[in-house]
Amino acid sequence: MTISRLSAAAGTTLVAATLAAWSVPALAADPVIYVTNQGAGVTLLDPVHFTPGKTINLDGSDPRGLAVTRDGKLLLTANQKTGDVAVIDTATLKVLRRIPVGKNPEFLRILPDGTKAFVTYEPASSGKPPAPGAKNDHDDDDDTPGQVAVIDLRTWKVVRSIVGAPETEGIEFLPDQKHFAITNEGNDTVTVYNIASGKLVKTVDLHPHGHRPRGIKVSPDGKQYIVTMENSNSFVVLDKNFKHVKTVPTATGPYGVGFDKAGKRIVVASGRGGKVQFFDATTHATLADVPVGKRCWHFTFTPDESQLLVACGRSNDVEVIDTTTYKVTKNVPGFQLPWGIVSYPNASGSLDAP
Repeated sequence: MTISRLSAAAGTTLVAATLAAWSVPALAADPVIYVTNQGAGVTLLDPVHFTPGKTINLDGSDPRGLAVTRDGKLLLTANQKTGDVAVIDTATLKVLRRIPVGKNPEFLRILPDGTKAFVTYEPASSGKPPAPGAKNDHDDDDDTPGQVAVIDLRTWKVVRSIVGAPETEGIEFLPDQKHFAITNEGNDTVTVYNIASGKLVKTVDLHPHGHRPRGIKVSPDGKQYIVTMENSNSFVVLDKNFKHVKTVPTATGPYGVGFDKAGKRIVVASGRGGKVQFFDATTHATLADVPVGKRCWHFTFTPDESQLLVACGRSNDVEVIDTTTYKVTKNVPGFQLPWGIVSYPNASGSLDAP
């Protein structure tokens, strides 16, 4: 089944059923799941049966991070090989424009008010996909700081580039939406910036608590931040002021992290350990360890949160986890180094928030 635009009869029935199940208002675009393939373009998944539909051709751009606008009309991808962000019309699946940002863009987030996109890029990176079986799946060449390009989504221009630290990685917006935080793998820090000025306002040294901070998420109530420490097999819990609260063990090589919408559970994708883990967001006790494939870095809940979809880069598949039974219920093959995954309507996950 192709789902770029659902056919008149079947599509109307399917969308109506999907919207009823998800309890969301009428949408500007059809419900869909997007998956970036480093070895291809962006694959669309049917959000009901999780069957692959069309793939958006990005001409070998090696897309990684992605984000969909709140109205669902535009999809943005961070393209490693071409050093730009592609803006895609979700109705026609055509690329409307490309915005140059810098060498090897990777992580992409849209500010909740929809006015700006933030994209990490790494001038020090070689840009080559890591070799199969590489221990860390990193490809960085030196200690040149990573940067964050800020794109105005009204003018479609880069309005600022903010210098981070070596190997700038994850992005999270603070609850006030006036600041954002990034993780810096190369020097074990989280740095916080003012969005309006681009100025650094806080540096959080995590070296005493672990190594290679990668994913970062704030809880829905804004009271805690979770930062995955890839080379320490753990995540750290920080309070609302970025003070260390505790360190929690995980499986090997944690990266992607997210909360469910209610803020009751934390999800961690431990890529090197081949697990997706669920934790209680209050006690941080382990609720479930779910075995998955290889290099599963990023995930998204479906908007009703009954399922969690995980992109597994070295297994070349997407795996579907029932969030009640904590069992893999479906394996969707046929991808090429899948990296990122997001849902529309926007849902909780390692790359997005509702």
